[in-house]
Amino acid sequence: MQENTVRPLGGDTRASWIRLRTMILLRWFAIGGQLTAITVAQHWYGLQLELGLCYLVIGASVIANLVAIFIFPENKRLGEVENMLMVMFDLLQLSILLFLTGGLHNPFALLMLGPVTISAAVLTLRSTVLLGSTAILMVSILSQIHLPLRTDSGLILEIPQLFVFGHWIALIIAIVFISAYSVRVTSEIHSMSDALAATQMALAREQKLTDLGGVVAAAAHELGTPLATIKLASGELYEELINHPDLREDAALIREQADRCRDILRDMGRAGKDDLHLRQAPLMAVIEEAAEPHMGRGKTVHFHHLGDPTEQPSILRKPEIIHGLRNLIQNAVDFAETDIWIEAGWSDDSISLRIMDDGCGFPPQLLGRIGDPFMRRRRNTASSGLRPGYEGMGLGLFIAKTLLERSGAELRFANGRDPVAVEEGKRTDLGAIVHVTWERQRIDAHDRDQARQFGENRQFAV
Repeated sequence: MQENTVRPLGGDTRASWIRLRTMILLRWFAIGGQLTAITVAQHWYGLQLELGLCYLVIGASVIANLVAIFIFPENKRLGEVENMLMVMFDLLQLSILLFLTGGLHNPFALLMLGPVTISAAVLTLRSTVLLGSTAILMVSILSQIHLPLRTDSGLILEIPQLFVFGHWIALIIAIVFISAYSVRVTSEIHSMSDALAATQMALAREQKLTDLGGVVAAAAHELGTPLATIKLASGELYEELINHPDLREDAALIREQADRCRDILRDMGRAGKDDLHLRQAPLMAVIEEAAEPHMGRGKTVHFHHLGDPTEQPSILRKPEIIHGLRNLIQNAVDFAETDIWIEAGWSDDSISLRIMDDGCGFPPQLLGRIGDPFMRRRRNTASSGLRPGYEGMGLGLFIAKTLLERSGAELRFANGRDPVAVEEGKRTDLGAIVHVTWERQRIDAHDRDQARQFGENRQFAV
């Protein structure tokens, strides 16, 4: 797979997002619910519970919360091990309480899923497996060993063994399924969050480079006034120092250097403010600008255009377009054998671009997932030999796809030997092919200028 390598945030980082105060607050809610359930069962339904032991187990949670409150600051962020130990404590405390109140005959046994779900959402896979295995072990023990629920008359409340068995199986399946589901969904969310953050950083960097021209123009404007004052003062000194030749030469030198600075600033201001190339440029010029950092890497980049050169569109130099194309070109250069082809075409309605290389292409089984962030795949011996030291995660292509789609582009990924690629590409010896298409009005600078001018004229008329 062809993409940049970026290390995502790990599970240990996610665990440190949870504040101790949040876990303490959740535990207080659990303690309140447990006390309420025991009180209602005892006084309203007349169940004979081991109140002393039940209060002892609940008191352990109260003491643990009080210790955490007085020893640690409220804004403490829990590490991986600390978070795992807190969730493990809650799981074992709930298991003991269920042992005292009927085991799986108690409908509140369903709450065993809570600690496992929390673990799957914020902890690493190793911690989640450990907690899930503990939960399954506790559920299995509670299905066989527990104190029975008795009424005032001594009647034992229990459900048929078939239902106990079904309850046990359902809890085990729920623990495994919810854990796997939560791990998968949470991983997708965090991967997308990390990738979008990287995309924003890339776009901000490109935007700073684009805005540099405006900074240069502003600097030239601001420095013009003091330089004019220096030139005026040096000219007056030059006229006054007729009888002091040495000093008069110094004044002449100051005036000469002030004139030189004025000329430099004038050129800078013109380049930063008046040059339309900072805001728009011919399509092929933008493509060559995007490819320029990768031109000297030992591969040959061929540029072709399929339209009439005299009708080449001038497009907006958006940072997202330049950086997105640069990532796609880097992707092609990284894994091409010798050559990369970049073909641009345009019509009255659309502008299209194809980036092709003669490498080994995209893995066919991953074509449908290209553009997903942090997409790993197993590396076999052959791929390891072709790509030594490489472990891609799809972030480069995700950034490129996100930025280009933000500009209005549609992207398609294919291999040169795919039927669609052969039909459209007219080449059967290519590796990877990336097809980028815009509606012309989305990036054509001429169309955008006309639309903007129409809006300004309409506003002036109003």
